[in-house]
Amino acid sequence: MSALVSVAERLRKMVPAISVGVLSADLMAVGRDIDLLEKAGVKILHFDVMDGCFCPMITAGPALIKAVKTSLLKDVHLMVQDPLEKLEPFAAAGADMITVHVEACRHPHRVLQAIGQLSVAGEKDRRPLRGIALNPGTTLHVIEPLIDEVDMIFLLAVNPGWGGQKFIGSTQRRMEQLLQMIRESNRDVLVGIDGGITKDNIDAVAKMGADIIVTGSAIFDGKNILQNVQHFNKVIANGQSL
Repeated sequence: MSALVSVAERLRKMVPAISVGVLSADLMAVGRDIDLLEKAGVKILHFDVMDGCFCPMITAGPALIKAVKTSLLKDVHLMVQDPLEKLEPFAAAGADMITVHVEACRHPHRVLQAIGQLSVAGEKDRRPLRGIALNPGTTLHVIEPLIDEVDMIFLLAVNPGWGGQKFIGSTQRRMEQLLQMIRESNRDVLVGIDGGITKDNIDAVAKMGADIIVTGSAIFDGKNILQNVQHFNKVIANGQSL
């Protein structure tokens, strides 16, 4: 069994699940916060990488991803312009999942092929899962020529890089359309929702059918990380069972 298959199978056994944004943690005590996430049952850590070009903010890079020592899957979301030549350091840093934006790629098909040829953390037989993300204003039709090359598709429910945004309601309709596209493709592709997820809307979001729900500030809200994770996990499990 290849490492790629084993990572995919490991992820399949986890979902539905939350992927928790590391940048919302206390970066002066990130090790402590990640330990709390592990104890709370989190299986996936989400790293938002912004370059100040594709979106206005500049955040973390491969150094932070490598520095985080954990058994959790590292879910790396590249919000960077022209990512093709920038992929290898993220895989070397331990990215188990690499997601790029179709809007940021001149040649998205080639980028996905390149991700599939990388080795995670120097392990020759271990390949990162390939993901694409779509901004709220991007038509779903761009997925059609790429669907044979992806393992995951994420719909953003906010525009990347601007704080304080609310969950965009049309995401529900887009998720219904995406799930239909995947069914028609006969491929086993994971789907995710990213952005604007709060305690107030997690119930509605969980019922949309996503395998992975990305959240950060709602977990690290200065209160109880354990209780927050337990609340999200319970709501997601209930939502997916309906």
